[in-house]
Amino acid sequence: MATPVGRERAVSSRSRKTGSLSRDSIYEKQGLHFLLLLALLLPVGWISRTEGFLDGSWLGVSAATWFWLSILFPILHQVWVWICWRMELHYQWLSRSLGPRGFRVYGAGFALLSFARLYTLTATAVANQGSLDVHRTLLRILALVLAIPTLYTFYCVGRYFSYRRALGIDHFDPAYRTKPFVRQGIFRFTRNGMYTFGLMIVWLPGLIWASKAALLSAAFSHLYIWVHYHCTELPDMRRIYGVARADASTRNS
Repeated sequence: MATPVGRERAVSSRSRKTGSLSRDSIYEKQGLHFLLLLALLLPVGWISRTEGFLDGSWLGVSAATWFWLSILFPILHQVWVWICWRMELHYQWLSRSLGPRGFRVYGAGFALLSFARLYTLTATAVANQGSLDVHRTLLRILALVLAIPTLYTFYCVGRYFSYRRALGIDHFDPAYRTKPFVRQGIFRFTRNGMYTFGLMIVWLPGLIWASKAALLSAAFSHLYIWVHYHCTELPDMRRIYGVARADASTRNS
């Protein structure tokens, strides 16, 4: 059960004095995170072993290599977010070490890993293109349909929510913890527009290039973001905003 913010600050203060890391704070729900990650990786590994599934290459690199890199980078991305968020929320690790640059350093790592996961996913699709035996026109129409809510989501994040909040500035700056949750644009229909619609972007390369491998990677990436949400983001929201407010914000998400 999440503790109130005031109590959590006291716990964090005691932990800094002893130099120890509280399992209830830093590692909260990360055991479940690991088990769910393993549960996703096992079928991905089994399906990818199907004969001819990872055929192809691009830029002299095999489709299999691109594929496993496209699986690796989402994991590295979400581990980076977990470490930075939890260490900052409970110990102000980046802020105390780097001052205002702490959030920028975290954001730079976030951006680089976001780029790496999309680049390797696209490279997988190009290397493995044509492996899905479905008419390209139908796949591209579907890609266009998915692109519409995806682009609208990114527009709404920029206009109503801000990308600083999307990156988790509330872990770094207490001033953001009193701001209301956004209920405009795409957020009128779902409390979590980024993960519901924004992450549809990962499906586009596989559809555009008709790639089985890229679509499998997209399925992993989209499912894994919900592991991050339930095991890292939601517990942090409960600590930052309180259980009742955080849980109310997730209804219909």
